[in-house]
Amino acid sequence: MSRPPLDQIDAFVIAARLGNLTRAAEAMHLTVSALSHRMRLLEERVGQQLLARGPRGVVLTPQGQRLFDAVAEPIDAIEHALRRLSARTDNLLTLSLIPSMATAWLVPRLPGFLSRHPELGLSLQASTHVVDFEREPVDAALRLGAGKWSGVAAEFLFDEWITPVASPAFVQQHGKPALAKITTLPLLGDPANRWKDWFAAFGGSAPARYVAAFDDTETLHQAAAQGLGVALARLTLAQPLIDSGRLVRLTNKRLKAEFAHYLVYPERSLHLSGFQAMRTWLLEQAAIAR
Repeated sequence: MSRPPLDQIDAFVIAARLGNLTRAAEAMHLTVSALSHRMRLLEERVGQQLLARGPRGVVLTPQGQRLFDAVAEPIDAIEHALRRLSARTDNLLTLSLIPSMATAWLVPRLPGFLSRHPELGLSLQASTHVVDFEREPVDAALRLGAGKWSGVAAEFLFDEWITPVASPAFVQQHGKPALAKITTLPLLGDPANRWKDWFAAFGGSAPARYVAAFDDTETLHQAAAQGLGVALARLTLAQPLIDSGRLVRLTNKRLKAEFAHYLVYPERSLHLSGFQAMRTWLLEQAAIAR
């Protein structure tokens, strides 16, 4: 039997550990069909079913458990050796963050950082994928959350705030109503259903139906900018649209969002001078943004 491809073994180990093909595919930056194809090839090779679908994902079969026990530790050893050989250099920093945060908040500020540190190289990974610092050569990430992630340090940057916004044309047509009367306007549903929190804080009640609902914040903001209705905007991401005049705040009132922005990193990054420079600069920028 020829030597088995490591990509199939790696796919099997990740799928077995996560117990979910979708999450395993995301971790490997593959489609679910591509991951499933690798698994089929491996099962055809050994002539045994290795994973079985269950009510909550996939589980190891007895044959799969034996294979996992045999190969998981060597795979980890190989990855550890490769990470050591490709250790991060002091003058190159890899930062992960969601695309909307990159375009709306970080990138406009980057010229100041790069002019201060021309010796540093910066690689931005704009993705909604949550970084696995143990498996990926990423030095730090900007995340929105509660500030508690296992195995990493999380430093508070600034709070996120929400407030109603609409296009100038929409405001010209409908005006700026009193806070409790915002519910009378055409409203846009947001991904986290934050309107209920807004009305609880400032009066009014959610409408029977929204003009449209969105599961992506950036698309929600763009819809409001096009005059579709009133959006409950995340100010960090909507500020460029407000500054450019494409969106108008309907009130100076704002509500603190459930989650805040954090700089997240593994302990190993503290030994990199490039990361220390970025960390110092980010904390400075965050203090200005508060």
